[in-house]
Amino acid sequence: METFELNYSLDELKKRTHKDYLATKKMLAVDAPEYLNLADGDKEALKNLVKGAYIIEKINMQLDNRKNLAFKAFLEDEISKGNEQAVLTNILFEAQIGMCAIDRESTKISLAKGVDELPGKGLFPEDLSKEEFHQILIKMLNSGKIEQVRKILNQRSVIERNGEELEAIDYIDYFKEDFLKIAEYLEKASETSTNSDFNEYLKLQAEAFRVADPMLDAYADKKWAELQDTPLEFTVTRENYSDEMTESVIENEELKALLEKHDIQVISKDFLGGRVGIVNKAGTDALLKIKDYLPLLASCMPYNDEYEQNISKNSDAKQTMVDVDLVAVTGDVGAYRAGITLAENLPNDDKLSLTIGGGRRNVYHRQIRFISDKEKLQKRLDTVLDKEQHQYYLDEADHWFTIGHENTHSLGPNKGTEALGKYKSIIEENKADMGALAFLDVLEEKGMYTHEQVLQMLVSFAADNFLKSKPTLSQAHRVRSVMQNKYFIENGAIELTEDGKIHVNIDKMIPTAKKMLAEIVRIQIDGDFAKGEKYVLDNFIWTDEMETLSQKLKEIDKNLNGRTESPLAKLLLEN
Repeated sequence: METFELNYSLDELKKRTHKDYLATKKMLAVDAPEYLNLADGDKEALKNLVKGAYIIEKINMQLDNRKNLAFKAFLEDEISKGNEQAVLTNILFEAQIGMCAIDRESTKISLAKGVDELPGKGLFPEDLSKEEFHQILIKMLNSGKIEQVRKILNQRSVIERNGEELEAIDYIDYFKEDFLKIAEYLEKASETSTNSDFNEYLKLQAEAFRVADPMLDAYADKKWAELQDTPLEFTVTRENYSDEMTESVIENEELKALLEKHDIQVISKDFLGGRVGIVNKAGTDALLKIKDYLPLLASCMPYNDEYEQNISKNSDAKQTMVDVDLVAVTGDVGAYRAGITLAENLPNDDKLSLTIGGGRRNVYHRQIRFISDKEKLQKRLDTVLDKEQHQYYLDEADHWFTIGHENTHSLGPNKGTEALGKYKSIIEENKADMGALAFLDVLEEKGMYTHEQVLQMLVSFAADNFLKSKPTLSQAHRVRSVMQNKYFIENGAIELTEDGKIHVNIDKMIPTAKKMLAEIVRIQIDGDFAKGEKYVLDNFIWTDEMETLSQKLKEIDKNLNGRTESPLAKLLLEN
């Protein structure tokens, strides 16, 4: 067994695992009515889906860091010996689902000494630097290894050394035994689930786990994106926000020219997550109200005549939406690293299903968005928001905003943004936020939202957007918050009162969002790395106002990270 030296003292671990520092999001309980009311066949299916989802987590831990499984085994052995330090370290390991992460104050976390997060995570050889990676690709391209390089730079391969070259292995082949086991669980679930459409999807996804063929994933994704009226939810999330190695290649001018010469698209590698839940009909019906407005919003997007977007301006939106009570979130989607996602819009633009007529699907996470501590929320408002604007703050408005954010991912350019490299995700997330705000006047005019709801979304967004510390550039979702805060302050939409609290100049919020959205879309259309980099760095500035608010937030909010508890999933795993 490989051994490790634990990185944090017992006192530090006691602090970081205390409830004040480690928030908890609780998934469905064993006696949840949502579960108890399911048909027997769906209950049996759910059991198999949960088992499959946790194998996805095992796979993703290896994609995240090649030492994760060995460290997990080491912790389990130390715990069996009564090592209290290992017990507490394991709580953090299970929370962030890995050895390395980053907390809410942008401190890098490594649970073992000498093990650091790598640019290529666990997808590349541990001793491979960005510089050597670039040079190997240049040599391979110059020696005619065009197709080999194309496979290395796609989203679904693990990279190994092969002499002086590199070799790409499709992850279905790399983790063959585990994927075959997941396929078996999905097939079993399809035999008892009560919904025929859902069963068809499960069978397609099972086949995609048996054979390393991207088109099989496309067929499964296309079917999944059509699901609307199903009792159960099962998702294989595949997102590529964390691969800093692949996205670095376009920064090497010689390599970039060779890739363009051979028409090789650079796509960052996917990390895998599993989501299992029960569809909430009332919540889903509320979500679907916005669907009729998506073609209108597509026509409102800046420069919409210069690009193709996933939502057509003149036809029905290929966009399904479901609100889900979560049983389990595993792997990439369940890793609580400074935060955890409220919803996802998938498949992403790099996926093949969108080229064969497939649409997209939004899944919203009920248990993650619930606010359990109203007193703590009020304390935050008293500290950071102008008292006269408390009347406009509503925690539910964050959910409405998230709906706008996820739908905006389907709007705007859907090709060419890979050229923005490491800034692609930051810019895309920024676009989604600004789209959620920029069209509120349109949606109010059409009757989707009342004027009061628009005010609540604008003020709640501003009040929630300030951070406890400046993030690193690798944190796309948090970098965009800094950029937005600077931009809104500069444009007079947000200001600080004399006692250092946020005051929202409501009349300026939507015009400022429209202005920033137009700038972002222009950058996505142009696909110029240098322009994208300049835009991010010009706006990613930690201002005096942000520092004032961060100090206030640190005084009242000790939270550094979080975790999920999944009692129903735990029970199902044991049966």
